[in-house]
Amino acid sequence: MTPAGLTAKRGGPLRGRVRAPGDKSISHRALIFGALAEGTTEIEGLLEGEDVLRTAAAMRAFGAEVERLGEGRWRVVGKGGFEEPSDVIDCGNAGTGVRLIMGAAAGFPLAATFTGDASLRSRPMNRVMVPLKDMGAAFLGRSGGRLPLTLRGGELSRIEYRLPEPSAQVKSAVLLAGLHAAGGAKVIEPEPTRDHTERMLRAFGAHVDVRDKGGERHIELPGGQKLVGARVRVPGDPSSAAFPLVAALVTPGSEVTVEDVLLNELRTGLFRTLSEMGAELSVENVRNSGGEQIGDVTARHSRLHGVAVPPERAPSMIDEYPILAIAAAFAEGRTVMRGIGEMRVKESDRIALTAQGLLACGVVVEEEAEGMTVVGTAHGNRPVVGGGRVTTRGDHRIAMSHLILGLAAEAPVSVDEPGMIATSFPGFVELMRGLGAEIA
Repeated sequence: MTPAGLTAKRGGPLRGRVRAPGDKSISHRALIFGALAEGTTEIEGLLEGEDVLRTAAAMRAFGAEVERLGEGRWRVVGKGGFEEPSDVIDCGNAGTGVRLIMGAAAGFPLAATFTGDASLRSRPMNRVMVPLKDMGAAFLGRSGGRLPLTLRGGELSRIEYRLPEPSAQVKSAVLLAGLHAAGGAKVIEPEPTRDHTERMLRAFGAHVDVRDKGGERHIELPGGQKLVGARVRVPGDPSSAAFPLVAALVTPGSEVTVEDVLLNELRTGLFRTLSEMGAELSVENVRNSGGEQIGDVTARHSRLHGVAVPPERAPSMIDEYPILAIAAAFAEGRTVMRGIGEMRVKESDRIALTAQGLLACGVVVEEEAEGMTVVGTAHGNRPVVGGGRVTTRGDHRIAMSHLILGLAAEAPVSVDEPGMIATSFPGFVELMRGLGAEIA
């Protein structure tokens, strides 16, 4: 039974070596690419959180054979395309899953209806629907482009699409649709976003041309390409690794190592920012795995100071701002985070909920439309008070971030609706307890 709440309180130092769950972005893509491909795809290290399991179920509904072989080990046998599903596709809370699946399905002659939980049904899908409509797909759904909605796929035409705002999900949906579009697809990014789709397309046998021109990134995918099954080893998710690492940074006497962390330069903005704040972070055993760089990251308790995070860094760490705000609460001075309006349309309004949670724990936060500033308590020679009960609105990152705050605050911190943590980090509480955290 899922508890009604969790409480974290200050204890001793955190110590140990752990492995973060498999990267969620890569896990979604491995299942979808395997289903689109011809032949067998073997996956190791798949994140078995609720979001990814929803994508696995969706791939079965579209006609692929999807089998769990053991912990993190999955086999997908694809037929080179999607069949029309016989029922509604319920993507739960998986925003990445539903947007990528819509792109993948758009190039086939089928109708598919998508829905999700209350959070996903409130999130906008228009930014994916607009380019897919331009390619020839049709949609029928609720006002504002919200789920439930029905996609009618079929013959698609080439598109050259400049992203109006940084979004790896939109880019990926267009590229997946371009696989089966006459003439393929081209995406122009004013700011580079995570490039797992481009890397994985190559691993599955596709040709993708990526070039930087005039400060923009141009991604060209010729149409008519077939994917073939591949072996995928999913590295540890840097977004999940951030929680035990920041916990070590703010808890006196701590030293924690997270092994096999994805070090893709488009995903490590948080690590760069923490280093600029004075964090003692080190990376060892750097190596390549499946086209991605991975390594073991160690964090030691550090004296942090506030920084201004460059807005252009946001795409490389958009999911990590809540946990960055926790680190900032224990820093000396102001940490300024701007250009992060995307956070307001995630699983929740993460700017508002992060600010509310910190304020409830005695931390000064200045909220803006597209950002926030956290005033660290260290400059006033006072501790983070804690003692708040944080409303999460079912957002897993809000819950985990404030539990980390509770481990180093003066008074315990409680969060509601912790069951949603399993969407991205199954076993979070057990992992943190194994390092010495007091979470009950």
